[in-house]
Amino acid sequence: MHAFDVLGDPVRRRILELLGTGETSSGAIGAVVQEEFGISQPAVSQHLKVLRDNGFAAVRAEGTRRLYSVRTEPLKDVDVWLDQFRRFWAPRLAALATEVARGKRERRQVADPAATSETDPTSTDERSDP
Repeated sequence: MHAFDVLGDPVRRRILELLGTGETSSGAIGAVVQEEFGISQPAVSQHLKVLRDNGFAAVRAEGTRRLYSVRTEPLKDVDVWLDQFRRFWAPRLAALATEVARGKRERRQVADPAATSETDPTSTDERSDP
């Protein structure tokens, strides 16, 4: 199964999100997923099996409990594939960071009118004209 076939399912993506916070018991995963998606415990188990079989999750036994964790190798493959598209959103994210910094600077200046752009390292107001 291709990585995007595995990740295309919202239940499996949610399980990976849960595993992203650290090792989690199958019972805890089941409780969250059953509540959020209204599916049965056997259905959750099937999703966990797909994640395990395709290398996205690892499981270890601890007594009668099964503890799941995320495996990053398949996610690295996805990241490599996505890398060819980053050029589309990277400039927009940089522009967003600039706007956030500008907004913070403006809020500081409203709160403290004595603040000047000279003391603000994020200031872009001092531009030299060619």
